[in-house]
Amino acid sequence: MKGPAPSRSPASSHTLMDSGEAVLTEEPWRPRLGVLLLGPLARHRGRPHEARSRIAVPWADLRAYRKAMVGAALLLLVGILAVSAGWLYPGDPLDLVAAPLIKPFADAHYWLGTDSLGRNVAAEIAHGSRASLLIGATATLLGVVIGTLVGAVSGFFGGWIDAVLMRITEIVQTTPPFLLAIVIITAIGQPSMEVISVAIGVVTWPMVARLVRAEFRSLVNSEFVAAARSLGYGPARIILQEVLPNALPPVIVTASIMVAGAILMESSLAFLGQGDPDRVSWGSMIGSGLEIFREAPWLTLLPGAALVVTILALNLLGDGLNEAFNPRLRDRR
Repeated sequence: MKGPAPSRSPASSHTLMDSGEAVLTEEPWRPRLGVLLLGPLARHRGRPHEARSRIAVPWADLRAYRKAMVGAALLLLVGILAVSAGWLYPGDPLDLVAAPLIKPFADAHYWLGTDSLGRNVAAEIAHGSRASLLIGATATLLGVVIGTLVGAVSGFFGGWIDAVLMRITEIVQTTPPFLLAIVIITAIGQPSMEVISVAIGVVTWPMVARLVRAEFRSLVNSEFVAAARSLGYGPARIILQEVLPNALPPVIVTASIMVAGAILMESSLAFLGQGDPDRVSWGSMIGSGLEIFREAPWLTLLPGAALVVTILALNLLGDGLNEAFNPRLRDRR
């Protein structure tokens, strides 16, 4: 008589055999966020990879995390302001439209007042949100793409490739990012939104590269990767369809923080006169307002408040995502 079949722990990785095919079940505590984000790229056609379709923490569960919801609500308000800026305040926000230094709520047409040149402060803040969010998103996207590419190649192949890429990463990471961004902008020429976005993206990718490399190093020797290799999958397919979806969740959390950092860096560059002279920016508003802070403090406080709210929203969203997709933090709730 045969004894009972040995039980398998659901928390470990296994490679089962069913009719000659490798059947993979993965560690269930790893979020399957990458499957949603990559869409068809993360689907495993022709493979009995049932665990791939399960997501440990669905997006709907984020409603249980107050930090994420508060941050998302604040960020949504800023996004609505940026999208509707052209409708609320048509025309160039840098145009001189009224007498200078009108105080907030003193004029119904200029309810946030005017600056020292007679420009509408409310229009400047609304259009400035466009520049801040656009540069933050574009620079972060560039940094995430470069960092993910470098980290994935470095972590997957290892050896001399890993050594060379990590030395390059360390050189960039040890250079002060703000100073490096100024050097890049100065070397390219006239500051513009595109140049500023590229400069910020180029100096912020090392953090993503090291994070992705660490995730790949912990996953590259997993049994599901060995099973994929035994089925004849090439390195590119394994990286994109097998390992990358598992490594994405911490990258998404980091990206939300990177957007906040990029917006702060852009504001700092504009504050120092390294922003786009043809576009209004919260940083340039703060810088010009400091010159007459005693006479018109609202010229500094209002764009500063908008900047604080945006950075707070992104940080709350990042903390909420971290709680949602980090198994240790979820268990403490």
